[in-house]
Amino acid sequence: MADHYDLIVIGSGPGGASLAQRLAPTGRRILILERGDYLPREEANWDSKAVFVDGRYQADETWADAKGKDFAPQLHYYVGGNSKVYGAALFRLRERDFDEVTHAGGVSPAWPLKYDAFARYYDKAEALFHVHGARGEDPTEPPTTSAYPFVAVKHEPKVAVLSEKLAGIGLRPFHLPLGILLDQKEDGFATPTSTCMRCSFFDGFPCLLNGKADAQVMCIDPMLAAHDDVTLLTGAYVSKLDTDSTGRRIDAVHVTRNGHEEVYSADTVVVACGALSSALLLLRSANVQHPNGLANGSGQVGRNYMRHEMSIVMAVMRHVNDTVFQKTLALSDFYFGSDDWDYPLGLIQMCATSHADQIKGEELPGWLEWLPEMPFDEIARHSMDFWLQAEDLPHPDNRVYYKDGKVHLDVVATNPRALEQLKRKLKDVLSQIGWPAVLLERSLYLGKDIPLSGTAHQAGTCRFGNDPSTSVLNLDCRAHEVDNLYITDASFFPSIGAVNPTLTIIANALRVADIIKDRM
Repeated sequence: MADHYDLIVIGSGPGGASLAQRLAPTGRRILILERGDYLPREEANWDSKAVFVDGRYQADETWADAKGKDFAPQLHYYVGGNSKVYGAALFRLRERDFDEVTHAGGVSPAWPLKYDAFARYYDKAEALFHVHGARGEDPTEPPTTSAYPFVAVKHEPKVAVLSEKLAGIGLRPFHLPLGILLDQKEDGFATPTSTCMRCSFFDGFPCLLNGKADAQVMCIDPMLAAHDDVTLLTGAYVSKLDTDSTGRRIDAVHVTRNGHEEVYSADTVVVACGALSSALLLLRSANVQHPNGLANGSGQVGRNYMRHEMSIVMAVMRHVNDTVFQKTLALSDFYFGSDDWDYPLGLIQMCATSHADQIKGEELPGWLEWLPEMPFDEIARHSMDFWLQAEDLPHPDNRVYYKDGKVHLDVVATNPRALEQLKRKLKDVLSQIGWPAVLLERSLYLGKDIPLSGTAHQAGTCRFGNDPSTSVLNLDCRAHEVDNLYITDASFFPSIGAVNPTLTIIANALRVADIIKDRM
């Protein structure tokens, strides 16, 4: 039958696209369903006001928090998913992240699989997404025998000075591992070309030049060009999944597209909508056999939501920072603790350069708004920008769910002291190197202590494990209760560590693809 496929993949972000491209060479009939369309390539891609102040590319949705207050989630429904606007920092989880770790806020649980189960797939993920980096610089980097597939992106002069000064006080700054398409080299490093000098637009911006290694550019487009058996349907919202009378197999995928209802089926169904949207799909797929939501006999679907304790700070300094591409440096010396704090703090990395239009739209302190000698463009020229993230711990009451037909997202900070200590450490470090700064928290650029609406790094809503009473998925990321259902976004994470999750999503998707291939 024409609407039956060997494999249906719901979602074209890193988790869905990576799996699909891995299985495409098998010749199986694969259908990829994406609720959005291709993100338009237009001048507004690089317009900070359009992207951040106007929210041009964010989903037009309204959710509610635990108190019933409405907010707009920062979700992006496009081919390539949220990777269209991610910062392309592609880290491996640290080897210790797979074990139980005690934090100031509680315990981060151990994974049922350890680092060695993912190591070779991390290698493949780095190659697939063109990761540029330098082995041996990062003191917390997990073991591998494989070099980065591409050389690190060169620091611009001001960032290079920062790196030297940090090293001068005994720290070990390193080149941020980045998924980016760069061929030009200088002094053994990759460098942006003259046509890509708008690369300062990285975190949160779409790339007008398709130079960011996102899921569309690296997986979807090449796969569709090479394999006639792969079909992508855009504007295809999956409203629910139906099972057969046993409840053990999905036999219908219901899709709303162009105002019409369509039904598809497949031998295997992979859900990769993002941790929040995947959980919501299972919840609205409740039926007689699964009254609390598909595969939700454990009651864990939608629970244990994590997203990191995150803050973006703009360090306003005396000297001018004329850096264009700023996102090349990171610092993990305090990842598992420091000389004055017994618990893990997290990761410091640089992020995209501030722009005057963004700053104008933010809630700046009154004393700064009215400084006539420091207008917004001068504030931007005198600033460096840092993304700080500490581990967010899983908690069953941090969850996404439906109530009275509306999406609710309940989140309470689980490890806030770690983030506060990380901010303090950054300020101390800048003073030690002779660059004292006023640290202003960015309220608009994903938020000061990223607010509830900031859904970057979403994870944990359908955790995997050995026990069906406490987990949704088995170790293959297949639902305990549904034989032909897999999930390959960050829903499966039992914990999130303090590094960006995308590379782990990709690596796991490649791992699950091999499992599905063997099963086929």
